[in-house]
Amino acid sequence: MDIIHTPKATPPAGHYSQAVRANGLVFVSGQLGFLPPVEPGVRPELAAGAAGQTREALRSVQAILDAAGTSLSAVVSVTVYIPDVGLWDEVNGVYEQCFGSHRPARAIVPTRELHYRALVEISVIAVA
Repeated sequence: MDIIHTPKATPPAGHYSQAVRANGLVFVSGQLGFLPPVEPGVRPELAAGAAGQTREALRSVQAILDAAGTSLSAVVSVTVYIPDVGLWDEVNGVYEQCFGSHRPARAIVPTRELHYRALVEISVIAVA
């Protein structure tokens, strides 16, 4: 198992890794829509709105995948958490732009409040 870390994505704020590579797959931890640059020990700032946070969360996911030697086109599964099902269309619009014709398996999970009052959190599994 390899731990993946890049300074181009939000640093972990707890006892976890940005991603782990194991058995030919990369498991990216849930990413919130923080604006870059984010420095360890400095509280990051969330992008404005669900669309902005989705864009920034996927930017962070892409940076982590790049560090792991893979990309969004190798993603096989995505889990998106949103605190309000009313955000679905806004999140989905940005998601479609970022993934284009690539259609990995996906779940959008309406949840209670997300950490830092974020409007979206995204985790992925990709082929290494």
